[in-house]
Amino acid sequence: AQQRGTPLSDQEYHQFFKFLRITIQASTVCHLRELYGCKNSLVQRLDEYENHGVIPPGPICSELPGNPFFHNFCTFSLYRCIMKKYFLKV
Repeated sequence: AQQRGTPLSDQEYHQFFKFLRITIQASTVCHLRELYGCKNSLVQRLDEYENHGVIPPGPICSELPGNPFFHNFCTFSLYRCIMKKYFLKV
């Protein structure tokens, strides 16, 4: 364990920036979704990529205790974007 106030180790910096880059990329996809909607071909390709080539049909169930059910993947993805829970899984 590092002492409070000391810089991160090289490995810790690698993990920190890896997470940061992933979060920025997820945020960028959310902006595209908000601008163009789920019917946009780029957004659909990203959704397919995220789901190994297929956009899941609805309904979508998640591990969220308060919101376990979404009518479709688009609604689920919009929820993740709004709540900034980019890595929430179905």
